[in-house]
Amino acid sequence: MKALLTLASALILSAGIATAHDYTVGDLEIMHPMAFETPKMAKAGAGFLMITNTGDIDDVLLEVRADFPKVEIHTTEETDGVAKMMHVEKLPIPAGESVKLAPGGYHVMFMGLSSQLEEGQKIPATLVFENAGEIEVTFNVETRPEDGESMDHSNH
Repeated sequence: MKALLTLASALILSAGIATAHDYTVGDLEIMHPMAFETPKMAKAGAGFLMITNTGDIDDVLLEVRADFPKVEIHTTEETDGVAKMMHVEKLPIPAGESVKLAPGGYHVMFMGLSSQLEEGQKIPATLVFENAGEIEVTFNVETRPEDGESMDHSNH
């Protein structure tokens, strides 16, 4: 019986680890890289994550690489009630702070999609930082929430 409980505990813990979706490299913690599924004809999709710099030296996200014709870091700016996405050359990650890439703010644009992003799909990517170097991550594609919180990137 004790062996069975030990096995059950190990399976439960390993399932949590398998679904955990965070990365730590040096002083940087990358949490829950994900993208929303896209409509069938969408030419672009958006990726989101949180980056925490636990160190005492600022870092900078320089680029994101993935197997798409174009990948850029963007931000959303609102002017006179109209939201517009702008390319960001470098995204500072200040020491001791977190930067969230989320709908309505900073995000990763995957452009030139040849097919839609579908729930359950995995997008391997490389985050390139000024100090931490290259960090390999996987963006999990998830269902778009129905609460209107997400941004439509289908015409981007």
